[in-house]
Amino acid sequence: MASLMFLFSLLSILQVSTCDQVCGAPNPCTLFGPEVRFPFGFDSSRCTYPGFKLSCNYSIFQSVLTLPQAGNFIVDSIDYVSQTVCIRDPNGSFPKMFLRSSFNLSGSPFVLDYYSSFTFLNCSSATVPAWSRPVRCLSAGNYTVVAVDKERLDSLSPLPCAEIEDVSIPGPCGRWSDCSTRLKWKIPDCRSCRESGGSCSFKSLRGLAVGCSYPKNKGLPRSVKYGITLGLGIPGLMCAVGIVSCLFSKVKAYRNRQRSNFELATSVVPQRSISISGLDELTIESYPKTMLGESRRLPKPTDNTCAICLSEYQPKEALRTIPECNHYFHVDCIDEWLRVNGTCPLCRNSPESSDDVTPSSSVSSSNYTYVSPR
Repeated sequence: MASLMFLFSLLSILQVSTCDQVCGAPNPCTLFGPEVRFPFGFDSSRCTYPGFKLSCNYSIFQSVLTLPQAGNFIVDSIDYVSQTVCIRDPNGSFPKMFLRSSFNLSGSPFVLDYYSSFTFLNCSSATVPAWSRPVRCLSAGNYTVVAVDKERLDSLSPLPCAEIEDVSIPGPCGRWSDCSTRLKWKIPDCRSCRESGGSCSFKSLRGLAVGCSYPKNKGLPRSVKYGITLGLGIPGLMCAVGIVSCLFSKVKAYRNRQRSNFELATSVVPQRSISISGLDELTIESYPKTMLGESRRLPKPTDNTCAICLSEYQPKEALRTIPECNHYFHVDCIDEWLRVNGTCPLCRNSPESSDDVTPSSSVSSSNYTYVSPR
């Protein structure tokens, strides 16, 4: 028995907590009509306040409000902050009700919003004043019923129309001659709750007391999240683009160097009649190496560009010198060149033209000479 009571309580709590979702569930009438929220509803559950039950007209897919003493009316719009609802008579008989004073709101939680005094006139079609308001649902083919503001009518000269009656018209929804009117309700009072963005519903499973609840805070506001995303995303994107551009330029320079090496190795250059094959690794390694300092100064200041890759020498780059002609090149460039060509790329002299090839005396045991800045 205790388990059943606990289950019933749990289901009741779930029903209360999901009241807004249930009342706002998709309905054929809410697809084309106004949003239906508490206190309105399509059933008699705890999601609908007494007197606010709606029905659905499936032929026109419109929500219908039933007033006990007046009849059924189509709901055009609902303003939950001002607590007003615009209703329309499907038969277009609102003006007739007002003329007969038969529009009765007793037995419902609604009252008329406000009143304006009009005078109804019966005019022929040829004498309808241009500034008057025709009432289509009271007019016929050979006459037109118009409404004129009573205060304005008193200040005008007599019109060639028959006066029907002075009528107090309730607050319209747009043009009142469209046979629609605005109702308001005071109970339940959810205006302050709606204005602050809360959700109005019953406080408990019993009684008619209503309360206000707010959605749980799930973090920073959306606007702040957008600001943080833009503030961090744009600089991060620019940084990433800069890094990619830098890497791309490095790769491009490397490929250009390799292409230059290949083109120099395969191009047809006027050569001496003497054909010399490439040198062996031992001979190539015996040629002096020079490590550039920060000043990049060489014995020949004019030789500041590698003739093979066409790139300027940079500090801390290793150069190799051909002893016979004392020409400098990048180590990688000249080593690759001498493996397939036995001549200097600049003067075409063969390093092996002499009987003995000896390294420069300035070469250390590791074949490096460091050129310090001056």
